[in-house]
Amino acid sequence: MESSAWWVPEGIDLGTASAARMYDYYLGGAHNFGVDRDLARQVLQAMPDTPLIAQANRAFLHRAVRFLLDAGVRQFIDIGSGIPTEGNTHETAQRQVPEARVLYVDHDAVAVVHSELLLKDNPNAAVLHADLLRPEDILDSPELGGLIDLSQPVGVLMLAVLHFIPEQARPEEIIGRFRERVAPGSFLVISHASGETRPVQAGEVAGLYRSAADKVSLRTRDRVRELFTGWDLVDPGVVWVPQWHPNWPDEVGPDPASIGVSAGVGRRP
Repeated sequence: MESSAWWVPEGIDLGTASAARMYDYYLGGAHNFGVDRDLARQVLQAMPDTPLIAQANRAFLHRAVRFLLDAGVRQFIDIGSGIPTEGNTHETAQRQVPEARVLYVDHDAVAVVHSELLLKDNPNAAVLHADLLRPEDILDSPELGGLIDLSQPVGVLMLAVLHFIPEQARPEEIIGRFRERVAPGSFLVISHASGETRPVQAGEVAGLYRSAADKVSLRTRDRVRELFTGWDLVDPGVVWVPQWHPNWPDEVGPDPASIGVSAGVGRRP
């Protein structure tokens, strides 16, 4: 039984699907439960290219991390980091800069357990079990204090996590708490699901997520731009995720809007 597997934390809710574990399933991972797979398969019926979308988001992560490294950033806070898969933030960063430091943050217990296992021999990376809805729990945590120096530039990564924050939670204020605490020259990286290009399919997927622990709030690119208030947007601004600093022109593909995920990077002035 799944509940007896060594990697299942005690007290885990096996009756409710988790966005982090569903994302693991989309990327071909094995650390998900039947309830996650059942809902993920319904999502795949509504939007069959969901794994491609997840892969495009992961590719954006790699490009953004390399961009920040080139800008001199040597430390990262990856919020909503999910279950470890190939090409994690610390792997990308430390391949280029071995001393780069990464704090992963997630509210899913399975994601945290696997991150702890993955990072147990890495002194420059750690994981924190916390929720973005309570930013002070992240910013004032001993885990962050022991690894991240907020007086120096830091990359705050919020990839595929803000669409799980409802409007009534005031995402601008949550992001603002990080902007207030990080040093000038820090960066904010966002990717966010949108319903602009395939509204019927996106709406169906958002409806399916209502039965999961993490509900989806789709936002337009204009709304995502508003989330960067107080940050200077890096060119080309908020665009479809394949369009943000592609490695080569063919990487963008014939219809970047079909991915349905917007992305951008902002710098704290």
